[in-house]
Amino acid sequence: MPENKRVTAVVLISGSGTTMENLLQRAQEGTCQLEVRGVLASKTGIAGITRAQKYGVPVQVVNRKDFTDAQAFSRQVFKLVSAVKPDVVLMAGFLSYVHIPERFKGRVMNIHPSLLPKFGGKGMYGLKVHEAVLKAGEKETGCSVHYVDDQYDHGPVILQKKVPVLAGDTAETLQARVQEAEREAYPDAVNLYANKRLLQVASSVRILPVKAGAET
Repeated sequence: MPENKRVTAVVLISGSGTTMENLLQRAQEGTCQLEVRGVLASKTGIAGITRAQKYGVPVQVVNRKDFTDAQAFSRQVFKLVSAVKPDVVLMAGFLSYVHIPERFKGRVMNIHPSLLPKFGGKGMYGLKVHEAVLKAGEKETGCSVHYVDDQYDHGPVILQKKVPVLAGDTAETLQARVQEAEREAYPDAVNLYANKRLLQVASSVRILPVKAGAET
């Protein structure tokens, strides 16, 4: 894969779409080797749909409430994803559980606002994570980009970026600092994938060195 190869993706969203928009902006600027071919939302009427449309990206909605169980919902999600034939699926504030089909194992990424395995799991999202970090008296936190498996926030971590927890932090100020790290971490992970520098070994991921003569 050439160094300038773009990764094709479908982005999954459930809310405001700010993480998705950051990826779209960086792809547009040329700092993220990404081509978003579609966005899939788990509910109607969310701001993320409008954001995606602003960039001219096709949007489809698979409303979680229309399905009686996670398996049926997952089948419909990946039926639509498969039709687009993306290299990867990028979760960006996607809050509905999905079962990852075998053919997509190692091709679904997510970003979580903590240093996994700390402060992950069902119900741990948004301000809830940062409130838990503060309550635990942590001195540092950050974000994690990881491959998605069939457990919440559990798959192999690709990379993490750390930020300090400062005296006087509220959940909101801490969230803002972590989000700054997220805006760097997710594009970095996509670029590593694009340049074939991610090697999954069992439950861990190794970042391979840049090949001699390749651009960084």
